[in-house]
Amino acid sequence: MQIAALIVGILAITGMFFGFIPFLGWMNWGVIPIAIIGFVLSIIAITTAKKGKGMAIAGLVMCPIAIIVGAIRLVIGGGIF
Repeated sequence: MQIAALIVGILAITGMFFGFIPFLGWMNWGVIPIAIIGFVLSIIAITTAKKGKGMAIAGLVMCPIAIIVGAIRLVIGGGIF
């Protein structure tokens, strides 16, 4: 579960960075739901892990960053009114 949370977090951050490229801001509409799923996976991984929660915490940090920055990018680009 921790590995899945980390992979989804990495994909969300990578997609967020691609969303900064001009004319690719629409990617954030796909990145935000993926980041929300990764956030939930990270919370589940942290609560079920007995030791070594590092990868889940990394996913827990990356996913909200992707959500917040992606939403700000959509607001600035006019994707959300």
